[in-house]
Amino acid sequence: MTELPCFRSLALREIPRPDYADVCLATLPEGAGTDPTEWAQRLFSMESMPRWVAGAMGLRQALVPLIGIPRAPEDTFTVSEQSGEEALIFVRDKHLDFAAAVGVDPVGRIIRVTTAVVLKGWRGKLYFGVVRPVHPIVVNAMLKRATRPKAPPK
Repeated sequence: MTELPCFRSLALREIPRPDYADVCLATLPEGAGTDPTEWAQRLFSMESMPRWVAGAMGLRQALVPLIGIPRAPEDTFTVSEQSGEEALIFVRDKHLDFAAAVGVDPVGRIIRVTTAVVLKGWRGKLYFGVVRPVHPIVVNAMLKRATRPKAPPK
């Protein structure tokens, strides 16, 4: 039996006691680069998100002010740090703190997104009560789209 290495993540360093955490994995396409910052930027860019995810983000922007949560600024998903094989996106907000670490294993050709969230008050609980059931579905859809092999030029 092979022993797995201890799992550490920048997301869990930032939020060591999350109210919610998950990890989603995908296989990198053949020949893809392994820079975690480039992958984080690709995963979280509106241009590469599945349309329904981008639509849900737009809906989120329209609805959150109704419960006193500010709209997310355009630079919300900017990489704040890279350490080794992992890039971190960390956001402190009125209703929650959010950390997403995009890690790339160049040997196993695996990309992972580790998410950790701390909820703040009733707004955070209400907001994340809606987000929680769909969060892994959204992240897996983003991974699937971002890791889809590019079609050769015609």
